[in-house]
Amino acid sequence: MAVPIKPLGDYVVAKAEAAQTKTASGLYLPDSAAEKPKIAKIVAVGPGKVGDDNERIPMQLKVGDRVLYKGYSTTDVKVDGQEYILVKEEDVLATVK
Repeated sequence: MAVPIKPLGDYVVAKAEAAQTKTASGLYLPDSAAEKPKIAKIVAVGPGKVGDDNERIPMQLKVGDRVLYKGYSTTDVKVDGQEYILVKEEDVLATVK
């Protein structure tokens, strides 16, 4: 599937995983109580930011990585009916196996 968004600099485009609707004990959560997911799968990666020496710093992340990101540091967009998040590489906290 081709992604209609091409990120610039050190941004990545990702698709957030669905929020949990059921607890570990089997109770269903209403939409208002469901926690927003903080894990997403990267679908596009920018070329990396340019350092002080005008050299491009390569991205550590790649397409297909599952990542844990800061919750309030994203930009949510909807393109062609699909929802995506844009997040800077520095706001990604970890990769998830």
